[in-house]
Amino acid sequence: MIFPLIEDALLHGGRALVATPRRDVVLELKPRIEKAFPAERVVTLYGGSPERWGEGRITLATTHQLLRFDRAFALVIIDELDAFPYHNDPMLHRAAERVCRRGGVFVFLSATPPEAMQRQVRRGTLRHARVPVRYHRHPLPVPARVAMPAVASCVARGSLPGALVSRMAESVKRGAQVFIFITRIRQVERVVRLLQRHFPEIRVEGTSAADAQRGDRVLRFRERDIRMLVTTTILERGVTVPKSDVYILDADDKLFDEASLVQMAGRAGRSKDDPAGKVVFGSRQWDRSQRRAVRQIREMNRLARRRGYLLPAYNGGRWRIG
Repeated sequence: MIFPLIEDALLHGGRALVATPRRDVVLELKPRIEKAFPAERVVTLYGGSPERWGEGRITLATTHQLLRFDRAFALVIIDELDAFPYHNDPMLHRAAERVCRRGGVFVFLSATPPEAMQRQVRRGTLRHARVPVRYHRHPLPVPARVAMPAVASCVARGSLPGALVSRMAESVKRGAQVFIFITRIRQVERVVRLLQRHFPEIRVEGTSAADAQRGDRVLRFRERDIRMLVTTTILERGVTVPKSDVYILDADDKLFDEASLVQMAGRAGRSKDDPAGKVVFGSRQWDRSQRRAVRQIREMNRLARRRGYLLPAYNGGRWRIG
């Protein structure tokens, strides 16, 4: 979606910047941008980056790195603007505004923009483009719910509910890479051990913000060495792994709001070769955040269908065979 914007800036002799709050997303973007623009040098900037003194016509950076620049870019794209630490940080907002040269193009990008920005859109005071469909033109996967005890209870008794394990087994059988999102870092290793007992035939590992090997584990997950990855919301955004299914446990926890549920669900169905990935909310209660997240995803699919963006094969919520 952003490639034509970058290409236009480069063709007019300018430099392009894509900034995002999280280092993981910067590292995720680099190979994709390099593949799309093989003739350009792509520089990545984040805390501890070996390229921090390098220059290229395309720069990928965490939002804190924007403090280094002044009117340097013809195109500035702020991705995941609602994510920490960019969200609600006036210093970073001012830095972002300052890096775009006069007459340049400044773009915000997010699947879950803040409510204040949504109000501006509804009032018509903020120009916007709403994209309700992915490039492969298939509907977004709609989450299903599995009623289950809290993760803490499952860990204490040493087992997961049969209905959840059965769905996970289907994901493994179909060859999917399985994201398991949970709320607390301290539970990651305990849940990993539980899943290893249920699925001894595959490699199950965990990661979080406290994991020094996070980048390596995500790479091994993408390469299918790790088949099931237990993680916190550190991987809710910007990570694209082909043929992924997503399980969100304790989906009714207050730490998972509507936006984070939508973002985590968005890890599924991203590939054109597997556009109908599975998303499961595991929870004790069917709360407001889960209902609103499902409503938002369904609304995007309705909008895509109404505007004719979906493939012709998709009609009225069912795939036609033959």
